Amino acid sequence: MGNLVGEQIHNTMEALLTCDQELAQKIIDNDTIVDKLDVKIDKLCQRIFALTQPVATDLRLIMSALRMNNDLERMGDHAVGIAQKIEGMCDYREILLEHGMDELVEKVDIIVKDVINILNTKNTAFVRDIFTDAAVIEEGTQKMTAKILEEMMQKQDVIIVATNLIVILTHMERIAGYATNIAESVVFIVDGKMIKHKHPEKDDNEEVVI
Repeated sequence: MGNLVGEQIHNTMEALLTCDQELAQKIIDNDTIVDKLDVKIDKLCQRIFALTQPVATDLRLIMSALRMNNDLERMGDHAVGIAQKIEGMCDYREILLEHGMDELVEKVDIIVKDVINILNTKNTAFVRDIFTDAAVIEEGTQKMTAKILEEMMQKQDVIIVATNLIVILTHMERIAGYATNIAESVVFIVDGKMIKHKHPEKDDNEEVVI
C-alpha cells in the first residue's frame, strides 16, 4: 500500500506540472485500489487483535499498522484531490512556475519517497530528515498561499485559478504532514518510542518508551 500511494503521489506531482490529464484520471481511478487495501489491512489488523491478543513488539506493530494504514489512505485521497484540480490549471501553467510550484512539487515527491523507504526498510536514521523536509514544505506552502491571496485582492480575474491553487497547496501540505505521522509510527515500531507532538530535529526532547 505504501508503494502504491507513493506512486500515486509521484504521478500526481508529474501530472500537475505537465498538465497530463490522462495521468490525472489514472490517479483518480487507482484510488479504488488504495481504498480496497485500506479495508483489507484494517480487517486483518482487527482479526489479529481478536484472535491473538498481541503484546509487546507485536502490539506496537499492529497499532502502528492501523495508524499508518489510515495515514496512507488519506495521502492517497489528497493525491486524488490534486488530480481533480489539474484540468482547471492547464491554462495557467505559467502561474504555477512563476510561484515556484516546480520546486515545491519536487520537495513533496522526495519526502513521500523517503518516508516510504523508511517504512519499507525500518531504518529510523533518516526520520529527522522527514520532519525537517515537512517543515520546509509547510513554510513554502504558507508563503505561496499568502502571495496568492494578495494577488487575489488586486486581480479579480485570477480568483478561480488562485482558489484552485490554494486547494492544491493545502493538499500538498497535508501529504507532508501524514508523511511525518508515518515516520513517527516507524520509530514506535522499531524503538518503542512515542515522538508524537515532539520535534525530533532537537536532541533535548524527552521521549516516552513503550
